[in-house]
Amino acid sequence: MNYQQIIRNVYSDILQKENKGKVPDYIPEIACIDESKFGVNFTDLDLNTFGCGDFEEKFSIQSISKVFALSFVYEKLGEKLWERVDVEPSGNAFNSLIQLEADHGIPRNPFINAGALVICDILLEISENPKEELLHFIRDLSEDHQIFFNEKVASSEMENSFRNAAMCNFMKSFGNIKNQPDAVIELYCHLCSIEMTCKQLSNSFLYLANGGKKPSSNKQFLSYSKAKRINAILLTCGFYDESGEFSFLVGLPGKSGVGGGIVAILPQKYCIAVWSPRLNEKGNSYRGMKFLEEFTTQTGESIF
Repeated sequence: MNYQQIIRNVYSDILQKENKGKVPDYIPEIACIDESKFGVNFTDLDLNTFGCGDFEEKFSIQSISKVFALSFVYEKLGEKLWERVDVEPSGNAFNSLIQLEADHGIPRNPFINAGALVICDILLEISENPKEELLHFIRDLSEDHQIFFNEKVASSEMENSFRNAAMCNFMKSFGNIKNQPDAVIELYCHLCSIEMTCKQLSNSFLYLANGGKKPSSNKQFLSYSKAKRINAILLTCGFYDESGEFSFLVGLPGKSGVGGGIVAILPQKYCIAVWSPRLNEKGNSYRGMKFLEEFTTQTGESIF
């Protein structure tokens, strides 16, 4: 399979088409991003890598970082984790409050905002310095120490986190948040502020394409069964209330972020990361979704 040629062709085709959607304006530090940015990077398990466009430019990975936090907590906590967060698709927007009351403060999955807040709460419980430990974990996965929090983005998010604060306090009323909500929100906003490139992302997610093991070093970050389960949640919940559509059109486990990034995985083969800041009405990158749909159409490869 000539992935390089397919990526180049699809990238060129998408670049010439209308770039619909809009950059989110509720995070001021993200609202000022150049809407025309568009990058793609592909890395396989043999560490062959290829990029197009703005694939080496850093951007705020936002909710993609929830996958790293989940992996970190799941490996340490094991199956006890699922007592506090479920693994079901939500069917609602990523910041919805509707289901929390019906589900007695247990978020539907770890990738909606409420679920990620619970993961952050657990991080505060099990780590002495959760921000530094998580950043070290991500740097270890990517084999790159030039990965940082963007303090301006984190501050911007904290100043506009009223809805997340509402969810956090609401879950605390059910006993599913153990720490002070302010501390949970502060960690969550820093988690979302992490900046990475498409190239760093496609490399760092290879452990999920390789049964929990980093292919370059053979270091086991997750057990095979845990990696399998995270991939399953990525497939069913990685794109909020557009997860079914992504599975239908693309057919790969993946995760999006409102910074315009998308990461997708073909287990035992590769990881591909796409970045384009304009989002569709569901909060996923418009060009990113189009690119991955056409990419899997042309390769004829998916998990199905």
